Amino acid sequence: MDTYTRRLGVATAAAASVLLAAACTAAESSTPGAVPDVVEKPTTSAEPTAPARKPFTISFGGDVHFEGVLRSRLDADPRTALGPIAKVLRKADLAMVNLETAITTGGTPAPGKQYTFRAPASALTALKAAGVDVASMANNHGMDYMQSGLADSLAAVRRSKFPIVGVGKNEAEAYKPWRTTVNGNRVAIIGATQVLDAEFISSWTASGSKGGLASAKNEARLIQEVRKARRTSDTVIVHLHWGTELQKCPNEAQRGLAPKLVAAGADVVVGGHAHILLGGGYLRNAYVNYGLGNFVFYNWGPDTGRTGVLTLTIDGRKVIKDQWTPAVIQGGVPIPLTGANRQQALTNWKALRGCTGLAAKPGKSAD
Repeated sequence: MDTYTRRLGVATAAAASVLLAAACTAAESSTPGAVPDVVEKPTTSAEPTAPARKPFTISFGGDVHFEGVLRSRLDADPRTALGPIAKVLRKADLAMVNLETAITTGGTPAPGKQYTFRAPASALTALKAAGVDVASMANNHGMDYMQSGLADSLAAVRRSKFPIVGVGKNEAEAYKPWRTTVNGNRVAIIGATQVLDAEFISSWTASGSKGGLASAKNEARLIQEVRKARRTSDTVIVHLHWGTELQKCPNEAQRGLAPKLVAAGADVVVGGHAHILLGGGYLRNAYVNYGLGNFVFYNWGPDTGRTGVLTLTIDGRKVIKDQWTPAVIQGGVPIPLTGANRQQALTNWKALRGCTGLAAKPGKSAD
């Protein structure tokens, strides 16, 4: 036998002896008749999975205040102040309007301003009762009662815990998005106004530690907020007060801002101000609506009384479908149309897209 084989045999025998000794020691120390413990690998439970994301719906109404005949409705019963259109709003997973008023019963009207709107805190109760989930106060009436009215508005919002965007005690709060998760979609909604009277731009715009409105005139600041929201959201929505009163097609400022917001990461850009309906459609894969018109409003006419609810079906960044529920303002509130009147209103609404440069379907060229 060579040296290598001999060393191997000795080593093997030694190892066997050690194993045998260990087994005997274990047997001697164990309880007679006991079954030796079996050591198994620890098992780990499966990681909890997030709920599967599925499409959600969000409905938008236009400009809302509670002046004139609407104040009587509000005082009588806030829960029914918005009338039958509430049934449409409640059907959506989310609903949003533009609240075009200061929430105050005091304060001093903005000097030299022709129209100033204010409403008591019950206005927020009325919105909530009608199925509205969030509203924007970034508009040319949000600070109609100046800084004291702003303080009252912010206090009312805090007490009601009703989500408001586009206004705040400082710049960061004014531009801050409202965030919620619906059907697994992380949604961020930002409010800003592109319309401000020249003499109030400085005093009404939130900047630094000064309270006020989020201004879309500060494009860089707004775009910064959109990009920030994009990083942590599935769906980014920008609600704007924009347009020219009674002008049926989007103005140059609107046409210039929408592509910038989409490039920054906005999936939906909607809003109004013109008191009439403007067209909507797709800008590449994002959805844009240039004018939602009056909604709950104290006066109305053949054009300014045409209104409705825009409902979008969205899955993450994909806007799957748009749906228009036409209505007409009667007694200050929207009354949904039916029958032939509804069909004609739908045809008219679709025709508004003609001067917008928007497309009927995502990713398509404008029709």
